[in-house]
Amino acid sequence: MIDRALAVAVARAGEPGGIRFTERQLYYELCRVLRPADWIPKRPRFTVAPAVGYPAFRAALDRFGAVPGLLSEAELAPRRAPAGRHTAEPDLFHYGLPRVLVCQRQEIAGMLRANGMPMESACPVFGLDELPLDPRLTAMMSTVDGTIYYLHDASPEALALGRTITAPPRVRVLPLGLRPRQAAAMHLVRGRGPEGRFAEVASVNPAMLLRFTHRLVRDVPADRPQWNGLRRARSLGFLTWPRR
Repeated sequence: MIDRALAVAVARAGEPGGIRFTERQLYYELCRVLRPADWIPKRPRFTVAPAVGYPAFRAALDRFGAVPGLLSEAELAPRRAPAGRHTAEPDLFHYGLPRVLVCQRQEIAGMLRANGMPMESACPVFGLDELPLDPRLTAMMSTVDGTIYYLHDASPEALALGRTITAPPRVRVLPLGLRPRQAAAMHLVRGRGPEGRFAEVASVNPAMLLRFTHRLVRDVPADRPQWNGLRRARSLGFLTWPRR
C-alpha cells in the first residue's frame, strides 16, 4: 500500500509542470495521500499525526528507484561562493535590492532556488546556514529601504532563530510564517520535539508553497483576483500579506 501511495505522492509533489521538491516534502505528500485532511474546513483547527514513519518511507523510496523531480543533496547544499559570481556586469551592486528571502531550512531555500524563484520574483533566496549576507547585498537593500523576509517552521525555536538575522539600517526583517495556529488551520502533518509539537514548512504542498511565496515577496495586493486555493489558504492565515 505504501508503494502505491508513494507513486501517487511523487506525481502530486511535482504538479503542475514538473516542480522540483525535497525528500522531506515528498514524505509529507505521502502522508497526505495516506491520511488526507487538507479538504477539511479550517475549523476545528488541528494538525495530523504522520501516517507513516520516516524509516518506512525511506524503505519505500529505495524500492521506488529514481524519483523524477527529487532534488539531490548536492543541489540543496549551502552555497558559499560570493554574490554576483554568475554575472560580469561591473555595476551590478550599484542598484537597489528591495527584498531578500531567508529560509530557516536550508533544503527549502534550495528548493525555491531550484524552481526559479530568485529570477521570477527578483528575490535572492538564502538559508540561515548561508548567513551573514554579503555586505554588498545589504548595502543594495539599504538604498531602497528593503525587506528581509524570513520563512520558518511552526515552532518557538524556529521563530527565535529569526532574531539572529542582522539587518543594516533602513532594512527590516519580516517573518512570513509558519505559525502553530496557521499549521492547525491547514491541518498539516505535525512532528514532536523537546519543545512539543511543531510543523515544518516542508509539510505544505510544494506548488502551494511556491505560489504563495512568489506572491508575498512581490507584494501582490490582496484585492487581486484570487485562485481558489489561494483564497482558502489566505483565510487560514498562512503566508498572508503581512501588516505594513
